[in-house]
Parts: sequence; C-alpha cells; structure tokens
Amino acid sequence: MTLFRPCIDLHDGRVKQIVGSSLSDNGEGLKTNFETDRSPAWFAELYKKDGLRGGHVIMLGKGNEKAAKEALLAYPNGLQIGGGITAYNALEYLEAGASHVIVTSWIFPDGNLDFNRLELLAKTVGKEHLVLDLSCKRFMPSDLSLNTTPRWKIATNRWQTLIDIEISKETLNNLSEYCDEFLIHAADVEGKQQGMDDELIMFLAAHSKIPCTYAGGASSLADLEHCKKISNGTIDLTIGSALDLFGGKGVKYADCVKFNKA
Repeated sequence: MTLFRPCIDLHDGRVKQIVGSSLSDNGEGLKTNFETDRSPAWFAELYKKDGLRGGHVIMLGKGNEKAAKEALLAYPNGLQIGGGITAYNALEYLEAGASHVIVTSWIFPDGNLDFNRLELLAKTVGKEHLVLDLSCKRFMPSDLSLNTTPRWKIATNRWQTLIDIEISKETLNNLSEYCDEFLIHAADVEGKQQGMDDELIMFLAAHSKIPCTYAGGASSLADLEHCKKISNGTIDLTIGSALDLFGGKGVKYADCVKFNKA
C-alpha cells in the first residue's frame, strides 16, 4: 500500500529543501526552497514519534556526516542514509543507526555499472540493508521514429551527470537481485512543486519487483492519493518542498501522518 516517506535533506550540515536541478559541485546557482536552524535530530525525533519509518536522510555534498549521524542516533533503525556511501563506509552508517544505506554514484564509475562494486556492496551490508538510488532525467532518443514513449536515464553525482544507462525493465530486474528497495528521484521536477512524473511512477509500478519510493514534484495531499491510484498502491511517495514542515503551503505534515495511519 502506498505510504508517505519523510525526508531529511542535508546541505552544509543544515536541513534544507533545494531545487534538484540546481545542484553543482561548486555550489554556484544553488536554489533553496527552505532551510532551518532546527537540527536533523529534531526532524528524526518527530518522525519517530509519529511512527514514520523508512524516511531518507540525504547528504548533499560534503560536511554533512556529523549532522546525518545525529539524525540516525535520534531514530535508530527508522531512517535510511544516502549521499557519498560506498562499500567502505556503509557499515559505519548502519552501526550509527541506519536501517539501510542508499547508494548511487559509487556503483556507476565513469558512467558504467560496475558489478564488482555492486556485489561487494551487497556482500558487505547485506541485500536487506541496501537501497539503490536510480534517480533519473528524461531524455530524447536521437531517432524519434524509433520510440515516442517516455524514457529516462540514470543521473549520478547529485543529478549533474546523465549516464548512458536507462531506467528499463531489464535494469530494474537486474539490480533488484542486489538490493531491498529502489529510491528514484525525478530530478527534472524535484523541488519544483509543479507536478509529478506520472509516467515514471506508472513505469516503476509495472516493472519494479521490489519496493520503490518515488520523489519529485509532489505538491498536495491529493498527490499521495494520485500516486496510490496510478501505481495500484505499489509505489511510496516522498514529499519535501511542498510540506508545511519545510515551509511549504501545499501539504500538511499532519495529514500525511493520518494518510499512513489510515
């Protein structure tokens, strides 16, 4: 059944909501929808109190490790952690209290899927503790006569780099053998509150064999119901910038809690 998944996005050690497409290595051009002096632990404790499990703590760049661990300590085994995770530091975050580690760029060095790294990661943490982030952007095939249906390529390095691997049925099937869940941000609409990528949600519902959470563009409580409807209740939804918890006006956090309890 579709559930609301909470989030804690960290940038420079602070909880923020940003426009995903504005991320860059040097920080120039960053567009922020929200930032607060409230600690990551404050948000984690709130999610714990309200029984919201499986939320995502995402470290957007360096300098967020301490803040992330504060959140994990506040809600042991209730949150997942992503951002700069590799096979060599993953156990550190599980031991700090994460239920899962979320990995993307490290298994796609130079834009290619490295199965040796993937296997090492799954062996190190266990499939049951691994979430693969397959965040993506739409692309247009060079030959439009071949296929006019929507297509997406995986975006790595904080969504800056579009690699030549599609979100396809084959990709999802192959990768599902190594992980417990998928997390997929629609980077084109992330943080814009201008609507979700419905076709991506329906594609994931049709082809993902394991639990999958979609993020990007949700702007109202009705989007939770809509996601539930078009995915037949199989895809969970993250809502960030539109949430009143993060300064948004479209969705009340309390209503999302009620949605899950119902």
